[in-house]
Amino acid sequence: MSNKLVLIDGNSVIYRAFFALPLLSNDKGVYTNAVYGFTTMLLKILEEEEPTHILVAFDAGKTTFRHETYKEYKGGRQKTPPELSEQFPLLKELLDAFQIPHYQLEQYEADDIIGTLSTQSKKNDLNVNVISGDKDMLQLVSDKVTVSLTKKGISDVERYTPEYMKEKMEISPEQIIDLKALMGDSSDNIPGVPGIGEKTATKLLKQYGTVESVYNHVDDVRGKKLKENLVTYKADAFMSKDLVTINCDSPITISIDDLAYEGYEKAKLSTVFKELEFQSLLSRIDLDSVSEGSDERSLKEIDLTIVHEVTTDMFTGNEALVVEMIAENYHTRSINGIGLVNESDAYFIPVDVALDSDAFKDWAEDSSKTKSVFDAKKTLVALLNHGIHIKGITFDMLLTSYLLNPSDNNHDIPAIGNRMGKTDVLYDEEVYGKGAKLKVPEQTMLAEHVARKASILYYLKEEMEDKLKANEQYELCQELEMPLALILGEMEHTGVRVDRDRLHDMDKDLNQRLKDLEKEVYDLAGETFNLNSPKQLGPILFEKLGLPVIKKTKTGYSTAADVLEQLEDKHEIIPKLLLYRQLGKLHSTYITGLLKVVNDDTSKIHTRFNQALTQTGRLSSIEPNLQNIPIRLQEGRKIRQAFVPEEKEWVMFAADYSQIELRVLAHIANDDKLISAFKNNVDIHTQTAMDVFHVGKDEITANMRRQAKAVNFGIVYGISDYGLSQSLGITRKEAKQFIERYFESYPGVKTYMEDIVQEAKHQGYVTTLMNRRRYLPEITSRNFNTRSFSERTAMNTPIQGSAADIIKKAMIDLHGKLKEEKLQARMLLQVHDELIIEAPKEEIEKLKEIVPAAMEQTVELIVPLEVDYAYGSSWFDAK
Repeated sequence: MSNKLVLIDGNSVIYRAFFALPLLSNDKGVYTNAVYGFTTMLLKILEEEEPTHILVAFDAGKTTFRHETYKEYKGGRQKTPPELSEQFPLLKELLDAFQIPHYQLEQYEADDIIGTLSTQSKKNDLNVNVISGDKDMLQLVSDKVTVSLTKKGISDVERYTPEYMKEKMEISPEQIIDLKALMGDSSDNIPGVPGIGEKTATKLLKQYGTVESVYNHVDDVRGKKLKENLVTYKADAFMSKDLVTINCDSPITISIDDLAYEGYEKAKLSTVFKELEFQSLLSRIDLDSVSEGSDERSLKEIDLTIVHEVTTDMFTGNEALVVEMIAENYHTRSINGIGLVNESDAYFIPVDVALDSDAFKDWAEDSSKTKSVFDAKKTLVALLNHGIHIKGITFDMLLTSYLLNPSDNNHDIPAIGNRMGKTDVLYDEEVYGKGAKLKVPEQTMLAEHVARKASILYYLKEEMEDKLKANEQYELCQELEMPLALILGEMEHTGVRVDRDRLHDMDKDLNQRLKDLEKEVYDLAGETFNLNSPKQLGPILFEKLGLPVIKKTKTGYSTAADVLEQLEDKHEIIPKLLLYRQLGKLHSTYITGLLKVVNDDTSKIHTRFNQALTQTGRLSSIEPNLQNIPIRLQEGRKIRQAFVPEEKEWVMFAADYSQIELRVLAHIANDDKLISAFKNNVDIHTQTAMDVFHVGKDEITANMRRQAKAVNFGIVYGISDYGLSQSLGITRKEAKQFIERYFESYPGVKTYMEDIVQEAKHQGYVTTLMNRRRYLPEITSRNFNTRSFSERTAMNTPIQGSAADIIKKAMIDLHGKLKEEKLQARMLLQVHDELIIEAPKEEIEKLKEIVPAAMEQTVELIVPLEVDYAYGSSWFDAK
């Protein structure tokens, strides 16, 4: 195999990836769409090209040596959206994980680096493939250098060789600089000669060969206006040629030898993919070939007893308990064993021995016997499934680690131990394997592993609690997170009843609706075809119906959702196709998906709430993800009809906060106008519309209020002009004006955002009203893009995090109130800012009194909290 050098124009490819894909972000709120697109292309390049050498080249900055010739070079370009700028550091981290070198050079562009290395490669007998979206690169094409230009999007490339260029463009690679000199390039603000486009420039070059030769024969050029422009703009033509000529002798400090590539470490790359939440790409790196084990380490001996009978003298009243389950879903899987450690002893209790023991049950349910656990919620549910209601939990290692290190994505006991210098425990994957190879080892190995976990839990408790106290977070853990964990555990164990008959009816209705839509589409198309096949749909839309082609792929016409949305007003078939797809996803993901997770024994769904995941403190849920049940479509909202009370004469009662994040913003920012609006019960979106559009209340249209609402909530989430423009379908300039007018109207918000950034730079973190921390180590970074993202995070985290803390405290207060009033009503679900309760009908009047009161009085803000409630025979009816 011959040596091959692949040179990638980093700026060009990531820029195209950003605009080719919708905005995506991971659970930490970091935008990842451009990096994801770049990575998919990179994997394809590595698979197909099998390079022996590789480099990703980047532009070093806005100013280059070309600006000395022409100050307006690239002057017409819009500012890079911050959502893209923030992804450059991520991309470089990803390239490091791939072990792919990347390079930039002050005053030079990526083109110059690539041109210089392409020239040097000739001495090393390397075949070169340049990947870019910039046609200027075509001047590098030669017998040894192929340029692959990305077409629309990034997955489709067009390979240019000297022969292909002659066939397609009718010019040679060397003539590209002459072509650009004559026709100019608006994207780089290169003037060229006015009135000369690609067709005319190509004709001149075919006749005369070069710009110099054109001017040597300018008197022979036909066309009075053309000749006049050539003469008038001669200086611009030659300056343009200088500007577009790639410097192939740049003073780079790397050599071809530095670019040798031997591949990436799959395990290291998989870790980065998981952090970025690129789950769909994990299969591309063949993780099965990664060793299940790890380097051998010396583990200290542990004095362990495997218990055959539980006795009361095993308990001192201050134990660390690990209820080991190797499967994630503790609602459906069994306990594998129990570890117990105190000051003097370490025990492993086989699960059957523990569950059959009155001594173990009595100890577990004795609230005076203090217990340290890992994941109180999981421990509670796992034991409740066996009739044991554990009490006396005073320490939760998972929640403590999460509060201390909210940005870490691994809070397992071995990971925590390793971070804190306790390395005498293996990671679970080293003991159990993973994926299809996951299995419980023989008892001796299992016992030692579980006991080691319990030992680390026991001995790190005091140190971790001291750290909480030093951070002034001990109260947050003890009075908010831990009580909530036990409440969430009870909610999960109780579950919510699902009317399977209703789901099956919805299944039938949706199937019929899909069939009806299918027929309507066929009637409009004039023939039948497979609606789910882009190959069949494309020709119908773009050939038979003559709709404008928006995007093409290498397999044909693109019929992606973003393409169809641009055509929505062009033909009545398009809205029906979009609805067909929405209903199809609703059917497969939610109707069928919910039916799969209904417990056969209880006819209930037992979701799992993630309490230690998001950096803002927000709860999320999985299996199923109740936060994502779609409610924009009526058919989506109707899914809530299937969530019903357990008892026939009971009802569902739903209560949710009204605009809680905006109320928190008013409190934190102490903005007079916001405060006044909420105190006087003024519609905040109407007020903002009046301020932004400078009109009276009576002049506000529904669209104005919609735009004002987007601005209001966008400010909370640190939206940029680009993000707002995408949300509202307006220009960035209009979006920028909206944001500026907002800050003029609410100066307190602007002051808050400026002050909180300075505070974060001073102390390295921001806090919520209840002292939850989010660390921002990169807020003082010299890299503008990295720093910019951290600044936006500093602005919005106290708002989002405080709102999350408030609803958590409300859940604790309400749970206590229901117990105090001795009501049968019980909380079932928390979805965003909404609490769902089931209760007997006779308790409704009491709930109408205590639920809003508990939620509105849970904290005292400058502005009132407001709670709306409703009730009915299902969750849908409780709206």
